[in-house]
Amino acid sequence: MKIYNTLTRQKQELKTVVDGEVRIYACGPTVYNLIHIGNARPLCVFDVLRRYLEWRGWNVKFVQNFTDIDDKIIRRAAEEKISFDDVAEKYIKEFWVDAAGLNVKKATVHPRATENIDEIIQFITGLIEKGFAYKADNGDVYFSANSFDEYGKLSHQSLDDLKSGARIDVEESKRDAMDFALWKAAKPGEPFWPSPWGNGRPGWHIECSAMAHRYLGDTIDIHCGGQDLIFPHHENEIAQSETFCGVPFARYWMHNGYINVDNQKMSKSLGNFFTVRTVAEKYGYEPIRFFLISSSYRSPINFNTEVIEQSKAALNRLYTCRENLKFVLENTDNQGGEDKYTELFKQRRSQFIEAMEDDLNTADAIAALFELVRDINVATSPNARPSRKLCENAIEIFDELTGVLGLLYNTQKEVLDSEIEEMIEKRNQARREKNWAEADRLRDALKDMGIALEDTPQGVKWHRS
Repeated sequence: MKIYNTLTRQKQELKTVVDGEVRIYACGPTVYNLIHIGNARPLCVFDVLRRYLEWRGWNVKFVQNFTDIDDKIIRRAAEEKISFDDVAEKYIKEFWVDAAGLNVKKATVHPRATENIDEIIQFITGLIEKGFAYKADNGDVYFSANSFDEYGKLSHQSLDDLKSGARIDVEESKRDAMDFALWKAAKPGEPFWPSPWGNGRPGWHIECSAMAHRYLGDTIDIHCGGQDLIFPHHENEIAQSETFCGVPFARYWMHNGYINVDNQKMSKSLGNFFTVRTVAEKYGYEPIRFFLISSSYRSPINFNTEVIEQSKAALNRLYTCRENLKFVLENTDNQGGEDKYTELFKQRRSQFIEAMEDDLNTADAIAALFELVRDINVATSPNARPSRKLCENAIEIFDELTGVLGLLYNTQKEVLDSEIEEMIEKRNQARREKNWAEADRLRDALKDMGIALEDTPQGVKWHRS
């Protein structure tokens, strides 16, 4: 598999530290609010990455953190008049609701910053001892950006360029404007932990370095997150981790593109800020997941109601194909073996793999899936008399590919209420008695109720129109 590495700006073959094992660190949410659709993109994209690698036989160790202490969490606690840890716990629970709705698998480990304070303090202590960090007069501890010669290598900018182009907190206590906080001295009313430098709490960047090191070792295989994290967050992680460990922090850096809303950057001030929960309440979770993985993960994508409706329609095609396959398999009397279509199904599977091996090209992979759907529809059409073996092969490949993408997880068949069941059976009886007028009347009545019927050689099929 080839992955586009932000660090080298080119696609590189995936070669891991340990053969057959992939260690991935994905930056998780700061838990002070419901996640928005921008947060959901890396969740879904890198869930697909993990699913694909596992499907291809890799042993994947996937770590995704929760930032559960932060300025935003402290402000939200003050607004809601509850403790900071109650805020974090509340929104972690809400995160699980949305993650489950999006069919995102739980990570191997979901560490929290507050559960790793000892590791963070040990990490900072090591950086101070090695001369890469210092305690300032105000009690904060800073990393000295100038002390790391390769600072800027991920964002491909020099230290001077970064200084001129970034909005940086300039404090008198810093030795240099680019220095960043590893430990923040406690302010009145804020939560704190004791440390060798006084009471305080960890900075944002250090938690990921410490937790990646604890759970994945000195060098990890893939570090991933949103494009907005390249600078300063991931740049600072590299500086901390490589000066502490003395070896490369991550072999590959994967970053997903931004999400715009109606061709504008998503922003609360513009009134185009959407949480996953809000969109899901109207359209369901699965169309959101489909939309988020339907384009190349590195490309910016544009969110609007039209694309969500298109995603719903695409999912309906997939569900209809799967339901038709199940129906034909259950009703066919052809006990024959494989035929020419079985080989075509296998070609679509190979086409899917080829796309995914090329930097997780989910757009082309989904195209291969829909070509498979077209082939299946032809092979199982009423006049084709497909065999059981063909249907079984089609189902196996179809379920494999949709499973890798994390789609079609709402497969519980709708249960018709007794009135509709009775009407369908009465229509079937009318057809057996050749009472065509009554059969047509019942069919039209069902249509008015939103139930569409399809008569096939294998029997009657229905779906909601």
